[in-house]
Parts: sequence; structure tokens; C-alpha cells
Amino acid sequence: MGRILLTGCNGQLGRAIQKEYASENVDFVCTDVVESTGITVLDITKVEDVLAFVRSTKPDVIINCAAHTNVDQCEEQWELAYQINAIGPRNLSIAATDVNAKLIHVSTDYVFDGNGTRPYTEFDAVGPVSAYGKTKLEGERFVQAFAQKYFILRTAWLYGDGKNFVKTMLRLSESHDEVNVVCDQLGSPTSAEELARTIHYLEGTDNYGLFHATCEGDTNWADFAEEIFRLAGRTVKVNHVTSEEYKKMNPASANRPAYSILENYMLKLTSDFQMDDWHSAIKKYLTEIG
Repeated sequence: MGRILLTGCNGQLGRAIQKEYASENVDFVCTDVVESTGITVLDITKVEDVLAFVRSTKPDVIINCAAHTNVDQCEEQWELAYQINAIGPRNLSIAATDVNAKLIHVSTDYVFDGNGTRPYTEFDAVGPVSAYGKTKLEGERFVQAFAQKYFILRTAWLYGDGKNFVKTMLRLSESHDEVNVVCDQLGSPTSAEELARTIHYLEGTDNYGLFHATCEGDTNWADFAEEIFRLAGRTVKVNHVTSEEYKKMNPASANRPAYSILENYMLKLTSDFQMDDWHSAIKKYLTEIG
């Protein structure tokens, strides 16, 4: 096995990827924005730094898990979000082409406007409604423009080893008898472990292009919360509220797509690979974290 340069290695997906490859002889070059043991600080927004680092480490594959993912903060930090979510992937694409490396870039369901009535395929028109979605879409476009051997994976509602909706619900259940959760936003909860498994599969192929990569099935946030509490044995009432009601309670929250169910069309069309159902994935996750 060759060398993999991993950006955002301390995030949920970065950790899941390292775990996914643990049984293989992979030389990981782990980078993030905060220095720690065994991790190199790499600012992906600086093209000369990225080029110099990639030329010196000569990876066979670059997996980009770095992103500004705080959807609300992106509204107030447009330039920073653009630098990380768009310019960063651009720089990594230029560097990947320079050393003839494969680039795997992670994108989001937020590139869609959320007005759909059926699961979005990779061929549907995009139209992001938030700064986060807009900057992530620009990142996709830069990858397509500058990388020669690339995989773009759009995912959604990700949870893993880190801060996420599942852990927030479990934390709230320790001090609340009831919680308010949005019920009119539809999507597919996806475990970082399943996404890492998908990345691992695609990385070993030359099946380049744009892919949707979410766990099978769909739900809404309120029903997802109820399933989390049920599986965890927590007695908490979930009050189903609309996005409009939630916005009134939290005026600073950014617009989010109401419908962002993704169809893993290209995965199914071009391979026999299939991601797990979201019910099975969340059950496994909760068992693992105890």
C-alpha cells in the first residue's frame, strides 16, 4: 500500500478513515490545523505551502477531510469559509495533479436548495441556500477544474468520533425531560465509519468522478432523535417543531435545505458497493460508544 496524505485528520471522518485502514500497511501523513503528536500543521488555504508539502511527502492519495462545517458560523465568516471550503480544495487539487496523486474530496448535501420531492442524484441541478453550501459547491468546482484523478463524495448528517447531533441528543437527555427538534428537514443520517468504508473502496479504483455517499434510507431530525433515545434507553420527549418555529427560537441559525435526501446513484450504477442502512449504522454506533 502507498502513502496517503490526510487533511483534517482530527475530525470525525479523519479519525474514521485512520481506523478503516488500521489493518493495512498504509503510510499516513496526517495533517490538521492544530499541532499535536504525530500530526503536521498544514494550512490548505496557502497554495505554496500545500505544493511544497505535497512535493516533499509525495503521496499516492490525498484525502481531504478539512472543512469549515459550522453552518451558522459560515454565514458570519464568509471569507474564512470560502478559503477553507473552496480555496483549500483548489490548492490540494493543483498539488495532486503536480505529483500525479488521486484526490478524494468530501462535499455535502447542502449544495442543493432543498426543494426536491425525490432523492437527489449526482445529475440534479444544484442551488445552495447557505454560505456553507455555496462555499462547498465552489470547492467541488475547483476540484473538477484542477484535479485530474478525483473522487468527490457528497454526504449528509455525518456522525462519528467527535461533536455531532447524536452526542448532542445524548448529552441533552442527561439534563432534559424533553427537547425541541426540527421535523420538516429530511435527510439520511450517515456514520463516519460507513463513509470511510466507501472512501476506502473508491480509493482502490480508477472509478473517478462525483458520487453521493450516504447511508441508505431517510428520516427527519425529530424522528432520528427519537430513534437515538429509543436505542440508548433514554426516556425523553421529542417535541416536533417546524424549521420556521426553530428559526424564531434561534434567529441566528442559517437556512438549511428542507429536503436533502441523496440517492447513491453513481455508486450503484458503476459498482456493486452499497452503504449500510441508517438504522443499522446508528445502532452499531451507539453500541460502540456504549
